Amino acid sequence: MALRNMQLNFLAPAPLKILTVALLLTTACAHSTTLVEKDGSYATVPLEKDKVVIKVVQNLTRNLQDFPTVSEGLAHNLEQMTTLTKQACSAGKKPDFILFNEFPLTGYSDGKREEKLKFTIEIPGAETDALGKLAKECDTYIIFGSYARDDAWPGHILSLNAVIGRDGKVAEKFWKTRNVKNYQPDMEIPTTTIENVYDRYVAMYGEEALFPVLRTEYGNIAVSTVQRDTMVFNAFAMRGVEIMFRTSTLFSKLDVMATASFNNFYSAMSNINFPADSEWAHMGGQSLIVNPQGQVLAEDPSNNEGIIEAEIDIAALRKGRKIPDYPMDVTRPVFSQYVPAFPLNHLDVPVEELPDNGAEMKVLMDKVSRWK
Repeated sequence: MALRNMQLNFLAPAPLKILTVALLLTTACAHSTTLVEKDGSYATVPLEKDKVVIKVVQNLTRNLQDFPTVSEGLAHNLEQMTTLTKQACSAGKKPDFILFNEFPLTGYSDGKREEKLKFTIEIPGAETDALGKLAKECDTYIIFGSYARDDAWPGHILSLNAVIGRDGKVAEKFWKTRNVKNYQPDMEIPTTTIENVYDRYVAMYGEEALFPVLRTEYGNIAVSTVQRDTMVFNAFAMRGVEIMFRTSTLFSKLDVMATASFNNFYSAMSNINFPADSEWAHMGGQSLIVNPQGQVLAEDPSNNEGIIEAEIDIAALRKGRKIPDYPMDVTRPVFSQYVPAFPLNHLDVPVEELPDNGAEMKVLMDKVSRWK
């Protein structure tokens, strides 16, 4: 108590300016990186042209698990992507962005973790090198999702979205922010996301990588597999996203339209196709492109292979644009008391303790849940 009084007596005569500087320095140390500008502006690079063309591919992908070998499966799926990319580049207007679905190279896989890791790719890797040649030939960005592995994250199955630039190189890879919770009564999604290894992720890549923005000559873009997570897309919008590319399987059309409208950005969603006799066939395809008012610019309502396109006026969107004006101050008292059901870092465990499958992930999630 005496020490506290001594500190207060010492500070009492200090000029207000010194106290203000001290407080500012304390705040700066908490967040050394500027993630959102205070005046509503956001960083950009000059546009190469006023209007850009987005093309979205939807197709049926075979699971690597269904092939005699992984290499045969990757070769087959890569050839399919190659054919569809060439179609997108040769028909209609020249594309500036070509968007594929959540896993056009790997498909989905089940089983134990060690087995599923075999059905992942590295980014960058041989497959992105091959797609990079196509991107360079077509002079376009190619965007796709994939299950991936990374030597920096041994044992972890990552859900990434890769952006290959016009120069043929991987321009950015976007981690999935978080998984849907309460996915099924007896299982949870066991892939690694930013949320479930948060502290280590930030230590390795920095706070800017939480909601990264790729500033291109065709506009500010980001890619996400998240769905029905309003606040995630609010954060991307605060960071200056102008085109939100999405790769969510079993997605909601309303979610895509509403999210674009709420956040004043263009958005495109690519969905996979399901076999006609699948119980999920009614949820396949239906890929779409929407404008910042949530209006549909292009859509394939079928569950068939196809390519849709839309030309967007990115210069008109950017003119005088600010980030959305969210009601942060009035909602802060409520949000400050909200406690999420699941804590951060729940999958940052030793490799041998990583859940082997969805059922084990369910056990882990139930164990760490704050909402008992």
